[in-house]
Order: sequence, then C-alpha cells, then structure tokens
Amino acid sequence: MEIIDQIRQAANIVEIASLYTTLRTRGKKHVGLCPFHSEKGPSFTVDSEKQLFHCFGCGVGGDVFTLVMEKENLSFPEALKYLAEKYHIPMPRQTKLAPELVKLEEKIFKINEMALAFFRRNLFQTKEGEGVLVYLRKRNLSSETLETLKVGYAPNSWNALLSHFQGQGVEVPLLEKAGFVLPGQKKPDFYDRFRGRVIFPIFTLTGKVVAFGGRTVIDADPKYLNSPDTLVYSKGKVLYGLNWTKDAVNQARELILVEGYTDFASLYQAGIKNIAASLGTSLTEHQVALARRFADRMIINYDGDSAGKNAAFRAVPICFEKGLQASVLVLPESLDPDAYIGKKGRDSYLDLTKKSISGLKYIIDTALQTGRMNVPEEKARIVRSVVSELNKIPDSFIRSEYLSQAAGYLSMDESMLRQISEKPSSAAPTGEERSLFLPAEKRLLQILLDNPPVASQVLIETREEDFQGLKSEPAFKIMVESHNKGKKVVFPELFRTVSPDLSRSLSQMMQEQADKGTVEEAMDCLQTLRKTMLKIQLKVLQKEIVRCERNGEKDKLSRLLSQKQTLARQIMAM
Repeated sequence: MEIIDQIRQAANIVEIASLYTTLRTRGKKHVGLCPFHSEKGPSFTVDSEKQLFHCFGCGVGGDVFTLVMEKENLSFPEALKYLAEKYHIPMPRQTKLAPELVKLEEKIFKINEMALAFFRRNLFQTKEGEGVLVYLRKRNLSSETLETLKVGYAPNSWNALLSHFQGQGVEVPLLEKAGFVLPGQKKPDFYDRFRGRVIFPIFTLTGKVVAFGGRTVIDADPKYLNSPDTLVYSKGKVLYGLNWTKDAVNQARELILVEGYTDFASLYQAGIKNIAASLGTSLTEHQVALARRFADRMIINYDGDSAGKNAAFRAVPICFEKGLQASVLVLPESLDPDAYIGKKGRDSYLDLTKKSISGLKYIIDTALQTGRMNVPEEKARIVRSVVSELNKIPDSFIRSEYLSQAAGYLSMDESMLRQISEKPSSAAPTGEERSLFLPAEKRLLQILLDNPPVASQVLIETREEDFQGLKSEPAFKIMVESHNKGKKVVFPELFRTVSPDLSRSLSQMMQEQADKGTVEEAMDCLQTLRKTMLKIQLKVLQKEIVRCERNGEKDKLSRLLSQKQTLARQIMAM
C-alpha cells in the first residue's frame, strides 16, 4: 500500500481533472463541466482538500485513481502505473503471488513471446507456411490483417515447438505449465499441443501475449483449439481483440461480440472495429464487466446454428445483471459473421446490426419456442422464466420499463406481470431500490470516514448485526475489519473495495459540508441505527405472526409472540 500512498500524495486531483475539463474555483472547491457526460451548467466538483471528485449530474465520483480509470479506461493497476509514470515515482512490483510464482509468471510471459516469434516465423519463412498463406489469402485475409493480428502457424509436427524450445534451453515442465506441450502415453514423452494450425495470439489490453488459439488447416478435431488456463491466462476473463479495438469500442459505446478469431478477423479487415470475440460460446460475467468499461451496449452476434443461438440466450441475462444493454443479431441462413461478410459484404452486415433484436425480445421469442401459450401451465412456466431473467436487472427503473415491454410482447396484463415480478417483501430493500442512506447511517459514515480518532473509539463498540441490511453494510464491515487489524480506514481504499453503486453514494456523501463530529454524536447515531434495525426485525416478525395465525400454526405462533415481546422490550429500553 506504500506506493499507493506515495502516488496519492504526489498526484494533485485538481491538476489531473484539469486535463479533462476546465475548472474554476468556488469557495474551497473547484467546479467545471463534467467530462463524463454532456451538460450546459457545471455539476462536476473537485475537492482538493479531500482529494475527491463528484458529479452531481451523472453521479460518477471517487479519488484521483478512479478519475484516471474512468477517463482512460484503465484497470486500477494500470491507473497506478499511469500516475506513477506521470509523477516520476518508481513502481515496485505489486503482486500477491509468492516469489516462486512471480518468477514462473515472468518465465511464462517470456516463453509466450518466444512462441509468438516461432509461430510467426513458421508462417512467413518456411515452405509449409507458404501453403498456409495461400489458404489464408483464399479466405480473403490480407497481409496487413495478418500483420496487425500477429497471426502465425504451428507446423504439422508432433514436436516442432518442443524441439525448438529444448534447443533454446527451456525445460519441458515449464513448457507444460505454459500450455504448449502435453504428456504422451509413455513418460517422459511430450508432444506439441498446437499442430497444423493457424495461430492467433491472445493479448491483454496492454498488449502482452498471454495465450494462443489455433484453427486447424488439416481437418483435425477440434476445429478450434485454445491454450489452457495458465498462471497468466484465464479464458473467461479476456475478450479477444479488445487490445486493438478498445478505442473504437469506447468511441462507439457499442461492442459487437462474435465467437472466434476468424469472425473477428473478417470484421476487423472490413473496417468494423468496435468488435471483440468471447473465444467460444460461453460469455462470462468477467467478460461482460470488461466490455462494460468501454461500451454501454453489446450486440451479440454468435453463429446462426443452434449452439450459437443458445449461447446468445445465456449471454443476455448476464448483460442484464451487469447493467449492459444487450441485443442479438442472428444472421440469415445460419451464417457466421466471417461467412456473411464474405458473401454479402460490410454494408449489408452493418445494416443488419441496426436491426438486431433487443435482448428482451430475444429471450421472450426463445422462451415461447419451448411451450404453448394457450396451455395455462406452460404459459405460467414461460412467463416466470422471462420474469426471473428480468429480475436480475439491478436498476429498478430499467427493470420496470422492461416489465412493461414484456407485458406487450407476451400479450399479458402488465399488473399481473408486475405481481409475478415482486419478490417477497423485505424490510430492508437492496440495490437501486434503496438509493439513499438512512439519516443516522449517513451521519455515522461521515464521522467515521472524516475523523479517524473518533472512528477508533466507535468501531470497537460496534456489532455485526448493527449494520445488517443497510445499504452501507459492506462499507461498515470493511471499516470494522480494518480497525480490528489495527489499520486506519481511508476513504479511497474503501471506495475501490465496495460496489460501484455504493461508491457513488459514498462519493456524493463525502462532498457535503459537515462537521467532523464527536464520539457522543457517533454513538447516538449508532444507537439510532440499532433501534431502527430492531424495528425492522419487529415488522418482519409481525408479518410472520399474521401468516401463522392465518394458517393455524399454533406452536410456531407461540414462539413468535414470545420473540415479539422480547424485541418490543428491547426497543422500549433504548
């Protein structure tokens, strides 16, 4: 954490924010037009004393690291490095890996670079590679595209790569850990993973090669073969090609998602640059979260076969859950993007993307194919399956709009659909439904975050149940855990640990002018929260009592009434 503190002390948030907007002084703060959304009047506020920013228009806020991450589309480690370089602060290697794994990670990165050079040389400088180049050009891939994507070739040999690396002094166990060789039937025999395949290297956003994918040119199974997960690569956390296209995606705020390398290559060569590939048909939450950094909308364009359609159906709810608008493009004649571009061309493809089906309609259309709406039992199953996917949408307003649209698509009464959507009532609502802190909750947060000496005296008195169900529960848990470990809670660290929704609320709260507060005031807030939580428990208990009375559950009713009396006495005593 030392390097973070060094950078925070050196980096001036006013100076960094001024790179993106013009600021003027207003009292102790600086204000300007928000660099994250269009506006006529300034709602973007920078607090140089607290080293925080917040936009009261769009809700984005945080510290200097958050500002750089949001504007430059960087991860936290990348933002850390960006600011360190800007302020000439030497960066130590920050890692949670054990020293031996750090060395292994470095070795795998080095081996990947060596393998890339090996594959590239085999495509462009060997007799076997000449034939593969002919094949690639028949598939209309230009020399420029092959160069940009760093395409290579793995010879049709059981040990070409193995022999090459052994000649370079690389040990076989290391090649196995990097995913390049597999054990044979007889030990200690090993053989190459990639044989007779066009090789597409996979890069991180910052351009480091972490893995490879290969398409067979000898009709071997499987048609596509990827590197296994290694110390430096996890398939479900990477979007292929985004290292080349992230700027175009960010500019369009729309990402066209395809399945594989050749689809990506064909679209990229056709001048369609706001694209990426999921490396298969199982889109993951990590990949959607990565896409969300650059785009507000995703067009899912998987293959037109049944596997591709089913994969698109699974992908839409993940987008819903992560707050990413989704639509689905199913190409005619069950064509994949590569084949469609070759047959119909760029303009025709772009016209179809404008007619892509909304994610909601795609889910409903797919669900309707599984049953008959004129059979009540089947209709109920279909409707509930659709509603269960819509209930994953975190934003209550968007969820409400989708429910309204779904009622139209399903030819149902909207109120009935909303009744099905309603979850069992909870005295402590979550997510977007609880958009504001309770007054005592908010004031206690302000005091604890702005007055460390008071925080150290108050946190020792807290109990886990004091914050259960509150919007700020994760923040309080972190503060208590840090205090128990003897660490001081600092807002920027807390901001990066909690959810984006909570961090925005905390950011806005910390921009408000408020006294530092005292131990007595903080304890009063804590007591008020305890009383509130008991009242919430009492309400839940009362509902259960009513249910038991209605159902004649006498034994359980007796226990609940006793619990109610205990809670009531506790509230009265406070």
